[in-house]
Amino acid sequence: MIEGIILKGIGGFYYVDTAEGLIECKARGRFRKTVGKPIVGDRVTLEIQPEDGTGYLLDIAPRKNSLVRPAVANLDLLVAVASAAPPVTDPFLIDKVTAIAVHKEIGALVVINKTDEDPGDALFETYRKSGIDVLRVSALTGAGIDELKDRLRGRVAAFAGNSGVGKSSVLNRIDPQFGAAVGAISDRIGRGKHTTRHVELHPIEGGGYIADTPGFSSFETEQMDLVLAEDLQYAFPEFAPYMGQCQFTGCAHVKEKGCAILAAVEAGEIAKSRHESYVKLYDSVKDLKQLEISKGGTR
Repeated sequence: MIEGIILKGIGGFYYVDTAEGLIECKARGRFRKTVGKPIVGDRVTLEIQPEDGTGYLLDIAPRKNSLVRPAVANLDLLVAVASAAPPVTDPFLIDKVTAIAVHKEIGALVVINKTDEDPGDALFETYRKSGIDVLRVSALTGAGIDELKDRLRGRVAAFAGNSGVGKSSVLNRIDPQFGAAVGAISDRIGRGKHTTRHVELHPIEGGGYIADTPGFSSFETEQMDLVLAEDLQYAFPEFAPYMGQCQFTGCAHVKEKGCAILAAVEAGEIAKSRHESYVKLYDSVKDLKQLEISKGGTR
């Protein structure tokens, strides 16, 4: 028996990175009673069939975290690629991804690309003040890419970004073979060219893995539907110093009188755009009950 990590799953086959190389595997049927269906990022134990070199998944290690869409487990970092140059990224899209990351106890990183066109000073300052890690890069010139590589080394990271922001260009700067390597498995199993409809992990130099995802549109609010409205405040790190200081207990921090967080927004200590994103997310989960979260099952 050997151990590995699932890089891709398609058509009932799972492609596992192991010390023996990439192994094509099928799963035993029993996992539905434990962690459920195997997904990308799962740490697994498998046995190799001597007759053809394929494998069977025997066990899936407990997941430290998982996302619903894209279906991926055991992330160390969720990277939101954004831009202040056209097409300018809507801050709400960034905040939705970072809130998911914080809620799921995944590291969050905002990468501002196209800084050769616009340095994104306002965006950078917003996330610097928020407590969310932020980095400026240019996929065109290579500026900031080495620092980004340092953030990724030895970690499992997924990237999201709106169309036109240069996410694929950033990934190809991290590893020029990224596009070709991601497509290799699809070619091997005759599924045609790679598309980002399916999440897939790609090993990177120095250790670690990166994954492209279908973009911000894939991170539907169903991800945040697994958090109660009263817990959403904890997904915004900059709220922490003000929690417990509101005039009334149970404050929703939306429009209540005597709200310490609203006062901090008014004073410029919390970015207005960040609070606006919080309110949008709060509205999407405010009627959620604990029973529904329990049925969600991916906390």
